[in-house]
Formats: sequence, structure tokens, C-alpha cells
Amino acid sequence: MSTEPAAKAAHAQAELAHSADRLEHSAEQQTDSADRRTELAADRTVLAGERTYAAWVRTGLAALASGIGARALLDKLVSDWLIGATGSVLILFSGFCFVAAVWRQMTAVAPPRPDTRRLPSALLIVVNGFLVLVAIAALVGIWLPR
Repeated sequence: MSTEPAAKAAHAQAELAHSADRLEHSAEQQTDSADRRTELAADRTVLAGERTYAAWVRTGLAALASGIGARALLDKLVSDWLIGATGSVLILFSGFCFVAAVWRQMTAVAPPRPDTRRLPSALLIVVNGFLVLVAIAALVGIWLPR
């Protein structure tokens, strides 16, 4: 009967080793899962930045259209200087929105690095630079005599 306690002890030791292996495997899975959640959070941050960029550009385009439309809509209702001032404020705001869109989008994302690629900075500068030039042309256009 002396072998029975030894056999029980060996069986308990084997179960303990197996349990330790499962615990170690579980800890590795949790670490991998946490790393992946962190990477996905970084991806969501990049995509949220792109939505913010789109909102700035959309707001700028609406302000630009409103500034240009102010001249046609307010003609013969208010004096010319008020039409020019209203259009100028709206167009200047649109230029601000285009610049702010690039500035906000180009701020760095803190580590970890996301899997999602960001929009190329050169593309943002070219597109929004063109929109700023359109805004400047509209600003000049609303002040030209009719």
C-alpha cells in the first residue's frame, strides 16, 4: 500500500504541471489579445482622424459656397459693403477650415503604430492648397465690381 500514496502524489504532480501549462498558455493568449486590441484601437484612431478631416473639408466647402452665394442672394437687399463683408467672413472661414483640416490630420498618432495606412501628407497639402486658392479667388471675385 506504500505505492498508493506515491502514485497519488505523482498523479497530483502531473495534474499540477498540466494546470501550469494551461495557465501559461492562457496568459500568452491574453497578452496577444491585449496587443491586438491596442493595435485595433490605434486603427480606430486613424479612421476617426480621417472622419474629422472630412468634416473640416465639408464645413469649408459649405462656407465657401455660402460666401459665394451671399453675393447673389443679398444683391439689392443690403448695401454692397455688407455683402462683401458677409461673403469675406464666410470665405475666410472656409480657408481656415481647409488649413485646419490638414493641420489636424498631420498630427502624429502615439505608439503603437496602427495597421491602417494614413492618407499621404503630400496629397492632403495639394488638395487643400488648391481649395485655399479657390477660396482666395472667390474672395477676390466677390469684391470685384459687377
